[in-house]
Amino acid sequence: MKIRIVVIDGMGGGIGAALIPRLKEIAASAHSAGVEDIEIIALGANAIATERMMKAGAHRGASGENAVKRSVALGDFIVGPIGIVIANSLMGEISADMAEAVLNAPGERILLPLQNDHFHIAGFESASLAKLIDDAVAYLKKRLDTKHPS
Repeated sequence: MKIRIVVIDGMGGGIGAALIPRLKEIAASAHSAGVEDIEIIALGANAIATERMMKAGAHRGASGENAVKRSVALGDFIVGPIGIVIANSLMGEISADMAEAVLNAPGERILLPLQNDHFHIAGFESASLAKLIDDAVAYLKKRLDTKHPS
């Protein structure tokens, strides 16, 4: 079985670029979980974010609102900062249509709860980006193990 992981980011693509190498690490262990292959798809709100995620090792990528709206549905898992489901976040790069497409996509969303200037996540203790990525990757690995037991 092939699993597709969609990584969505905007601005400079730094979060996605940090996530992708970690996701590639779990791809190596996916065979033991009954997964034949993991494809990582980078969807950037802009071309710079997509380019940076491609350089980090994504298998393919696309940029812009229409690419996100149409391609997010390809993912069995959708990973990115929480702003990808909030209209006008990431300094306005996430349109209402993009946020809606992410929320309506059939894949499971794994969101990094990064605080932002225009919203606050109550009850969330601030954590470093590295810790949030560790948590997201561990959760995805656990989901792969339970979704596709060997």
